[in-house]
Amino acid sequence: MKKIPRISESEWQVMKVLWGENPLTSRQIIEALSPKSTWKPKTIRTLLNRLLKKKAVGYKTKGRVFQYYPLVTESECAKAESHSFLHRVYNGTLARMVATFLESEDLSSEEVEDLKRILDKGRRK
Repeated sequence: MKKIPRISESEWQVMKVLWGENPLTSRQIIEALSPKSTWKPKTIRTLLNRLLKKKAVGYKTKGRVFQYYPLVTESECAKAESHSFLHRVYNGTLARMVATFLESEDLSSEEVEDLKRILDKGRRK
């Protein structure tokens, strides 16, 4: 199983752009993030370099231009982050996490039925 790197909240923003479309140049990534953030181009390039070092992003060159693409999927990162969160906050106890969530949220009957289906599916595995 491949090791999924830990990605910071800021790095997630860069990854979302690349998961949406790739390969992209740093200029294209900067343009995509500009309306959503106040980051300077240098900050975004720093985030890209961190993601390269973590092996979350790869690149290819086209002439003198670097084109970046994700090396991990959004699904892989979401699973790894969920697992990490569960262990950090709830000592790995899924039931405790779900109970805490249910106590703090008002769910519609449709959402409750969805959760029941998910739990039944998990039980069959």
